[in-house]
Formats: sequence, C-alpha cells, structure tokens
Amino acid sequence: MQLCSFRFSRVATAVAIALAGFCAAGAASAAPAVATVAGMPPVVNPDNLYSEAGAGHMSPAVAGALPRVYVPNLRSNDVYVIDPATLKVVDRFHVGFSPQHVVPAWDLQTLWVANNAEGRPDGSLTPIDPKTGKPGKQIMVDDPYNMYFTPDGKEAIVVAEAHARLDFRDAHTMALKSSLEAPQCKGINHADFSIDGKYALFTCEFGGKLAKIDLVNRKVVGYLELDRKGMPQDIRISPDGKVFYVADMMADGVHVVDGDSFTKIGFIKTGVGTHGLYPSRDGTRLYVSNRGSNLVHGPRHGKGSVSVIDFATRKVVANWPIPGGGSPDMGNVSPDGKMLWLSGRFDDVVYAIDTTTGSIKSIPVGAEPHGLTVWPQPGRYSLGHTGNMR
Repeated sequence: MQLCSFRFSRVATAVAIALAGFCAAGAASAAPAVATVAGMPPVVNPDNLYSEAGAGHMSPAVAGALPRVYVPNLRSNDVYVIDPATLKVVDRFHVGFSPQHVVPAWDLQTLWVANNAEGRPDGSLTPIDPKTGKPGKQIMVDDPYNMYFTPDGKEAIVVAEAHARLDFRDAHTMALKSSLEAPQCKGINHADFSIDGKYALFTCEFGGKLAKIDLVNRKVVGYLELDRKGMPQDIRISPDGKVFYVADMMADGVHVVDGDSFTKIGFIKTGVGTHGLYPSRDGTRLYVSNRGSNLVHGPRHGKGSVSVIDFATRKVVANWPIPGGGSPDMGNVSPDGKMLWLSGRFDDVVYAIDTTTGSIKSIPVGAEPHGLTVWPQPGRYSLGHTGNMR
C-alpha cells in the first residue's frame, strides 16, 4: 500500500511539474498587455491588433448603415455608389473638386469625402450619412488630400499634401486646432499608427522617405530614407505591431520597417507600381495592389495585379493579374473578408476580387477612381484613410 502511495505521489508530482512548465511557457509566449495613449480603446489581442476588425465584429454604431461601396472619382468630381450584392451602380452625386478618398470617421457615424481641389484654393470635406448614402453640406478645408484620426478620436488629422503639413481639427466640426509642419516630407499622404497609439509613420511620396510623428508631444521625430528614387504610397502595421509595410510604386514592392527603432529591415518584391495595402479580415495576410505602372499618370491596361503577402513568413504566397491589364489602386476588404474592392485608377473601373480564388469582376465608374471605401466594416473605431479599422 505504501509502495502504491509512493508511486502515485511521484506521478502526481511529475504531472504538476509538467503542467507548471506548460503554463510558464504559455505565459512567456503570450504578448504582454499594451499600454496605450490616454483615451485610446484597449488592444484586445496584442498578437493581432486587427482582431476586433475581423469578420462578424460589427459595432452597434454601424447598425442601419447601407451596405455600399463609395467610389470617389478624381477627374469627374463625383462619387459613385455600388451595391456590393448586385455589383451595380445604384447612385452618384457631385462633391467638391478632386475627391481623393472616402474616409470613415473615428466614431463610424460619417463618411468624409476628401476633396483636395488640386491646384485650387477651395478644398473641402463632404460628409456622407451611411444610413441613407446621401451627401450633406460640404465643409471648406485647406488641401485635404487624405485624413486620419488621433487614436482617442478627438481630432481629425487632415493631410495637407501640397503644404507638407498635418492639420489637427475637431473630429466633428473640422474646426482647426493646430498644425504641424513636416518640411522634409514632400508629398506627405498615407499613414498608420503604432500599436500603442504613441506615434504614426507618414509616407513622403515625392521624397522617398517616411516621417515619424510623435502624437503625444505633436512633433516630428525624424525622417527615414527608404529609397532615394522611391515613391512610397500606402503603409500598414503588422498584426503584432512589430513592423510596418510600406508600398513603393517605383521599387515595385514593399519595404519592411521597424517603427520603434525607425530602421528599414527588409524588402518584398510584389509587382509593377506597388500602391495599396489591406490586411485580410483574419489578420493573416496582406493584400497588395500593384497599379501596373511606375508613372503618376499611367496608361490604361497596364501590368496591374494583386499580390498576397503572408504576415507570418513575410513572403508572397499568391499573385492575381488583372485580366487584360489594369490599374488596381486603393480600396478595402468586404465585411466578411471574401471580396477585395479596389479602384482601377487609370481604367475608370472598380475591381471586385474574390479573396479565395483571385477571380476579378470589373464595374465601370467615373473618371479616375481613387480611394474607395467599403461600408459598413467590422471594427470598434476607424483611424481614417479608406478604413484603417481597429
């Protein structure tokens, strides 16, 4: 009897030690909690900051929003509205001059059309009510090429590209609060935010650089040259927040940048004219639009394609050419993750791309479609652009 008790004791002890080791290993591998800036919603899963923008994670704030794709057409100064269920244009309306992007507000209640009025002094923002799909009265704003929001949602960050400047405005009234000059960031246009919201990296299209912005102290930390002859476009942070991916339309690929140390650590070749970046709804892959040309104003039917990068390996796992050529530019992913919507910038179409097969359907729209958005999208809040959701 004593022998049995002794053996049982040894087995129990071994099991306890094994379980303790397993728990310790699990604790060691789990990402630590993220200390965010004041007012920013918590990071639910530090291993995947896109977890709350996954399929099915719809906020109550988007209840009643019409399922639509809003397409700003840069040269015809209008927005086309597509029903994603039928792939048909169901509405169109005029906005301000040179509409560049349709930007979901931080609180998900408004879609803002950024009309930067290229070469003119009358830039504006046109609000769209997502419950009706109709535009409201435009607000005059200087050079709104693009727009983002501070992580706490209090201010909009209007990207005044022509002035190499960021204008911090009231997130609702768009009243100007302050401005930040970034003189060495020529062509400042796209951005993404660190996992804790403490800084943002902005691309400098006409300088081949990135600008790092301290959002707490509202100052330029510095600049990083990616490629002296490069033209960086869109930028997205990895799900674990460790690196940023930067599309470069001259380098035909994606730079990999460590945001904290602000150093370039890699490059991934994708396709001609690399432009837009969109994470899959499960946060495992990055869809990369290759616009098919290294020119700012490219030809129709270029060597356009979409590349798919695996976040875990940082390698291209698929490449989907546009049949007959094309110019995939900006857009976003459907709420269920099954469709990638992109504007065909030089072909006056929108592409609806099956994210499983890569098959593509084209929908004719206005002249030079640019930063379209899909709405509603999953997520608790929007950091701007065409839906940088968290």
